[in-house]
Amino acid sequence: MTNRLDRRKQRTRAALVRAAQQHLASGDMGVSIKELTDAADVGFGSFYNHFNSKEELMAAAVEAALDDWASLADAAASDVDDPAEYIATGFRMTGRLQRANPELVRVLLRSGTSILSRDRGLRSRAIEGLRAGVEAGRFTRLDPDITVMVLGGALLGLLQLLEDRPDDNGNAFSDTAAERVLVMLGINQSEAEKLAHTALPALPDLLPEI
Repeated sequence: MTNRLDRRKQRTRAALVRAAQQHLASGDMGVSIKELTDAADVGFGSFYNHFNSKEELMAAAVEAALDDWASLADAAASDVDDPAEYIATGFRMTGRLQRANPELVRVLLRSGTSILSRDRGLRSRAIEGLRAGVEAGRFTRLDPDITVMVLGGALLGLLQLLEDRPDDNGNAFSDTAAERVLVMLGINQSEAEKLAHTALPALPDLLPEI
């Protein structure tokens, strides 16, 4: 249970994070704290009740985007037991996220490959899935730490492609990318194609536009 003051603080912090995400998505890295508090519709003095610097706020904005991304993956793969289908679902749903919420994805893209080495987001989940796949004999022997960076680079590349080509079929691109990744991990072509075209759940209503 939280009291009214706690809830107000939470709303203020969330508004500041949302404002920072909007500026990150637009590529406006030179935004001032005053501009951020104005965008969040909170008093300038409130900023320092939550963050020590603009850099700290921007880092929190990226972490919030990573948490939303992970929540999407968890919701989409909650009933998936096969490690290969789990990896494919992550690729396919992330591609669909780009079309459904491009601003959130731009926060991730603006952050670059540094997000791939953070424990937040999909890194820990992907490593767990890769290890499970090797143990189950689904994937060839691999180094999970190296492989997750390779997969992450491919995923960011997919998101950038979708960003650059907004009129193309994003679902088809995402499914093809998932298929190629599964083949790279050791899944045979026919099964990879099948796994990359299974029915997917609808995008959960948990990622509001920023």
